[in-house]
Amino acid sequence: MKRVTILSSASGSGKSTLGRRLAGLLDVPYVELDAIHHQAGWRELTAEELRREVEPIIAGEGWVIDGAYRSKLGHLTLDAADTVVWLDLPRRVWLPRLLRRTFVRALLRQELWNGNRESFRKAFSRRDSIVLFALRNDRNRQHRYPRVLAGYRVARLRSQAQVNAFVRSVSDLNRTPALPPARSEVPD
Repeated sequence: MKRVTILSSASGSGKSTLGRRLAGLLDVPYVELDAIHHQAGWRELTAEELRREVEPIIAGEGWVIDGAYRSKLGHLTLDAADTVVWLDLPRRVWLPRLLRRTFVRALLRQELWNGNRESFRKAFSRRDSIVLFALRNDRNRQHRYPRVLAGYRVARLRSQAQVNAFVRSVSDLNRTPALPPARSEVPD
């Protein structure tokens, strides 16, 4: 496993956290598509611009890509991946994470990407709110993704325990074998 695309049923499921961990374990670059897609002033790249940025990345030997942007990239990252990780955690897990993360980002005015910051108004009250987006789309993705991902090697992780077990399995697979203990010289 050297080329991984991570998807989730909802924001706040831990794609970025898992992506960074896997990239470290696999010793490959971590790529957050949101950071590429959302330019300064929240300007979104066009499909053509995004594809131009992503194609050289997926041509590399190894990577972990957070997101797929299927509406603009189609199956580009999925087709290039040797493994697709689908974080399909229950709402009771991801919603509190999303609310906490979004509240902290807005309160502290933390920069996300390219000078962009979440605000309370953008995060919670606008129709394009990340929280409302997640609430509107998680069930749709749960029903759509099995069909969309049917032809791929998919690890569908439905609990934090499954996420932790998956990370342990990747860690175990990539552990460098220990050298045998030094032997004392034995005369022939």
